[in-house]
Amino acid sequence: MHTEQITKERVFSELRKCMDPEIPVNVVDLGLIYNVDVTEKNNVDIKMTMTTRGCPLHDTLVNDVKKYINTIEGVGQINVEIVWDPPWSIEKMNPTVRDKLGFGKPALRFQIDYDKFMAQKSGRVLKQEDGSLALVNAKEQGFMVNENIIQFWESCTGNRTISQLADDFSQKLNLPRQQVEQEVVQLIQQLLEAELLEAPKSGADSKT
Repeated sequence: MHTEQITKERVFSELRKCMDPEIPVNVVDLGLIYNVDVTEKNNVDIKMTMTTRGCPLHDTLVNDVKKYINTIEGVGQINVEIVWDPPWSIEKMNPTVRDKLGFGKPALRFQIDYDKFMAQKSGRVLKQEDGSLALVNAKEQGFMVNENIIQFWESCTGNRTISQLADDFSQKLNLPRQQVEQEVVQLIQQLLEAELLEAPKSGADSKT
């Protein structure tokens, strides 16, 4: 054989350079890569998922994955399959990275009462020169987001509970209520961490 066999480790080391456009973490540490197979002919088959269904960045991320793997010498065909089972959750992230980002802190997770907590948006939308969108918090920290996240953020007006937001989102995206609720809670936690949401001033906050 003329070409050297490509190892899975080599593929993973390239994938670690591929960052998710929404969360500043590579796709491996984010837990999006479910499986990597390299055939004898050095064809690479990847099964990966996305953080949310209906994410408009699918194509971008798949192209990035292919671009990085393509830099491996002697690589054959690259096949990326998007799968939704099992669904992605914050638990799939590399724990060290997750803690560093402050995602999924147990204190925050369990303080949110789905039927009482009403998130109030904070910050502003910024359209960047290249047309991409960002949300900017009061500290002027910008976070890359997509239209779906902005729509959701816009709907956090401090007068609807998480359960109501999930109902609304479930109808809008035509997705099962249970799945949407998990994503809504994750999104609210991420927006709270980014200081793009706050508990409403009325005192109906998330404290137990």
